[in-house]
Amino acid sequence: MDFGLSSFMAQVWGNPVLMITVILTLGVVFVNGWTDAPNAIATVVATRAMTPRSAVLMSAVFNFFGVLVMTLLNATVAMTVKNMVNFSGSGEALIALCAALFAIIIWAVAAWYFGIPTSESHALIAGLTGAAMALHGGLRGVNGAEWVKVFYGLGLSTLLGFCLGFLTTKLIQFLFGRVDRRKTTGFFQKGQIFGGMAMSFMHGAQDGQKFMAVLMLGLFLSNGQDTTGNVVPPLWMMVLCSVVMAVGTSIGGYKIIKAVGMDLVKLEKYQGFSADLAAAGCLLLSSVLGIPVSTTHTKTTAIMGVGATKRLSAINLSVVKDMVLTWILTFPGCGLIGFLMTKLFMVIF
Repeated sequence: MDFGLSSFMAQVWGNPVLMITVILTLGVVFVNGWTDAPNAIATVVATRAMTPRSAVLMSAVFNFFGVLVMTLLNATVAMTVKNMVNFSGSGEALIALCAALFAIIIWAVAAWYFGIPTSESHALIAGLTGAAMALHGGLRGVNGAEWVKVFYGLGLSTLLGFCLGFLTTKLIQFLFGRVDRRKTTGFFQKGQIFGGMAMSFMHGAQDGQKFMAVLMLGLFLSNGQDTTGNVVPPLWMMVLCSVVMAVGTSIGGYKIIKAVGMDLVKLEKYQGFSADLAAAGCLLLSSVLGIPVSTTHTKTTAIMGVGATKRLSAINLSVVKDMVLTWILTFPGCGLIGFLMTKLFMVIF
């Protein structure tokens, strides 16, 4: 199959269902930038190490490099997400995929409205799973062996994120404990910028792969094929997803930046650096292992680990409660919406 940009545009214009699929996929990428990508730059903005505008531009550049480098080195995350569900064996597969994407957008916008940092990775997995179950009339549309990696990711992002945040902060306090705080401000401000770059890079490495896998799946389904094999997405697709994600972050990201970087725990620059370093390390390990994890979970639990070095009361438990409730509800909630939207779309179309 030809993956050149001109061939892609010709297919989109000649296939209305594919056009809708592409628009919805880019809509999901947009709301990822709106609700999820801001987590990567939340601390660097909250501690005023960078202005929001500069942080968004930096995030866009390093999201792209994350997508590019990790896709070329190890595209396992993309393959894992694609293999979790089965959209084969039915002419309505592309309609089901559209319904899943529509469900994800509904869920993400609702979470953004309430200012709660939801996981677009888990919403994507839940929406696709609900749609596949509706398409096949049961669990035949779900690959349990691949799905279990989601639970590995949950444990890894939660426990490792918290522990690394705690330990990194303690290490920095030990190394710089006797240094005049005023002399370290500049160092940690630059360190935070590096941390923001690393987080944006790893966000692209994780989430960029997942959404490109869905776009590739839509292209293959529109051509009567039900598997993408191990095809590497073309460069233009990486650029497109990165740009759309950056636009989403610049338009609606501040609400999430405030919730994660300001409301959860009050951070100093060295603490923001610790959180970014810990979260980026956790995401790197997950990407190398091919485990799909939530950048939202990883970043927020790393910040909680940083806050715990002061005292547990330093963590705003009301914000934590809202986040945890949203995380718990994402799988059944977005999955149910995906299931119902698929049934509705199959009746209408």
